Amino acid sequence: MKHLRRWAITAIVTLATVVSLVSCQTHTAAQTESSLTLDSAGLTLEELAEGVYGLIASTDFPPADFETTGICNGAIIVGSDGVLVVDPFQSDTLAALMFETVATLTDQPIRYVVNTHYHFDHSGGNATAESLDYPIVGRGPIREFMLTRNLELDPNPAAPDVVVNGDSSLWLGDRQVQLAEFDGHSGGTDLVVYVPDVDVLITGDLLFTQRIPFIGDGSIRLWRSNLDGLAAIYADAKILPGHGPIGDRADLETLQDYLTYLEDLGLEWQAENLSEAAAIAQTTVDSQYADYLFQGLFQGNLEVTYQQITLGQEDVTSIQTYFAAQPPELQAL
Repeated sequence: MKHLRRWAITAIVTLATVVSLVSCQTHTAAQTESSLTLDSAGLTLEELAEGVYGLIASTDFPPADFETTGICNGAIIVGSDGVLVVDPFQSDTLAALMFETVATLTDQPIRYVVNTHYHFDHSGGNATAESLDYPIVGRGPIREFMLTRNLELDPNPAAPDVVVNGDSSLWLGDRQVQLAEFDGHSGGTDLVVYVPDVDVLITGDLLFTQRIPFIGDGSIRLWRSNLDGLAAIYADAKILPGHGPIGDRADLETLQDYLTYLEDLGLEWQAENLSEAAAIAQTTVDSQYADYLFQGLFQGNLEVTYQQITLGQEDVTSIQTYFAAQPPELQAL
């Protein structure tokens, strides 16, 4: 019951911040430039390799202010003839800060904005990119999902105007940026970004490091399986996850272990013929994950585990039904 109360309190606090987020969407870039810094936004600029930078978010969830605090990680890739940015955060204010940061690193123009998936914390800043005529790139059903599922948080979403299906490449002069499809987290819109000349991989939310992941829009078993593929193809890459500190192959394996831990729980509940309420009531997070941020997501992970593993409801319709029933602030992740 204590855990359920904490979850309820988290949801209430988050809903309050969402109201603030929606009401603040009209903040201007000028306001951002005069008042918001990377430090005050909870972001740290880290050079991952020559000309490749991560904007690393340190906040827990929910943040105190959705408009001015970064939740996810973003990336900046500088080539000889242009810049590609990845995931312009969840507000116009934060997107403007990201684009201002690009100007401090290079005088090259921004050529592309890539969304690693449709969730609002990675795509809510698209409107600023659109207003500056930056092409926005996404994958698969990303336009449909942004124009339907994101509306409560983003009444006027700026969906990608370039949609890729299959692996693709973008060129920034002599620097190639590869886009590759992997599934598991967000309904067929997951896209990884790879810079081969420096072996840097940007995974979006296919990887969370030192964070409890959001799995309410994904498939536990499919996600776990595709982490194998990422680990095999990008075995030595430096990795910028969707949330959390910079990682590597070991972090892909750690997330695999976490998803296996959830599956094992679900199978135990099935063997014991437990109800969902009884299963969740008797389960606390394993000690190896107890110091992770985003602890408020753990109960949701248990609910998904019960549905997908204990009940065997792993089909797309069941996953979408569960996701649609979640509060909008959780759908944002």
